[in-house]
Amino acid sequence: MSAKVSAAFVKAQAEIEKASKDKTNPHFRNKYADLGAVVDAIKPALERHGLAFLQKFHHDDKGITVETIIIHESGETLSNGTLNVPASKMDAQGFGSACTYARRYSLQAAFGVAPEDDDGNAASQQQAQKPAKPPAISDERLSKAIETIIAGEYTTEKLRAAFTLTAMQEKKLQAALTESQPEAEPA
Repeated sequence: MSAKVSAAFVKAQAEIEKASKDKTNPHFRNKYADLGAVVDAIKPALERHGLAFLQKFHHDDKGITVETIIIHESGETLSNGTLNVPASKMDAQGFGSACTYARRYSLQAAFGVAPEDDDGNAASQQQAQKPAKPPAISDERLSKAIETIIAGEYTTEKLRAAFTLTAMQEKKLQAALTESQPEAEPA
């Protein structure tokens, strides 16, 4: 990488913001940042720092292979490598769709552009919404919890909600509870 294109790239990338998710996928009904939104997110910073980009297509019979090249006004260039996207159908529409995807994803990768509320963030939010498995409990702490349960100050429901018990700890809990129950008087 040459010094001029490197220095300008670092400055431009620091200014690049997220791409707006302003389009809706009709199949999945989710929002996404289209190619235009990605270009809009990067172009002002590139212009301020004497940078531009071009996307070169490489021969590919089964899809689209695109290379994003960053160009500095000095003539220095930086290639982001190639990205291959297979065509879903072997017709103009399939290749056109693959072309748009390849160009968008290559630009996002080259400039570190994440869409607003990226799919990864949505997945993280879904993961965060799932109830997490309670932590394990030490045998010493379990013994203290059993004492408070027997004393009527704590419940097994609260214990199981707060901690994950091993099979052996479950047996210890059940045995202690059984032992603590008063024996029935003969009738």
